[in-house]
Amino acid sequence: MPLATETLGFAPVLSDYRQTWELQKRYHEEVLAGHRRSTILLLEHSPVYTAGKRTEDFERPTDGTDVIDVDRGGKITWHGPGQLVAYCIYKLYDPKEVRLFVSQLEDAMIALLAEYDIDATTIEGRAGVWLKGDDVRRDRKIGAIGIRIHEGVTMHGLALNCSNDLGAYESIIPCGITDADTTTISAELGRTVTPADVAQRLDEILHETITA
Repeated sequence: MPLATETLGFAPVLSDYRQTWELQKRYHEEVLAGHRRSTILLLEHSPVYTAGKRTEDFERPTDGTDVIDVDRGGKITWHGPGQLVAYCIYKLYDPKEVRLFVSQLEDAMIALLAEYDIDATTIEGRAGVWLKGDDVRRDRKIGAIGIRIHEGVTMHGLALNCSNDLGAYESIIPCGITDADTTTISAELGRTVTPADVAQRLDEILHETITA
């Protein structure tokens, strides 16, 4: 069956993380049972920290901020206004092709960023999508990926920094990375580019990429 997309809303309409997680679980059951097409959910979250299975205690916020422990891979990260999230509840053609699926998500973000003349890439040993450093700046992460696969159907997905405040990352060690920085499309271009500005195009690229 073809891939479907549902848009849950962009600022000022923000999605509660726990409610969206419950929606993912329900959709996962329906896709697994064959009652729903594989579905992409596009949204912006209310501010929240989420901790994947590999999160260490020292990587969590030290200011008492609430953290939701989730069932995806990876470490702690932040979601909130200005960040485009695409959750993929997707039935893999081959349940063993996990690395291929992750690469397809990375490729989709890289292709989108190229349309904004941002030279993004993957870096060996680092998860997600990056801008390589130079003599002035360190490597900068612009897109994150964290997924869970159960019985051949994926959950969670990708988060692309568009216009979010990077100060939210200062209270944690994002994705366990201590020797690099984070950035956004807006910071790199010097003008505001919001999730709503790029969501439709990212969705088009995802449809081309992960169904190929």
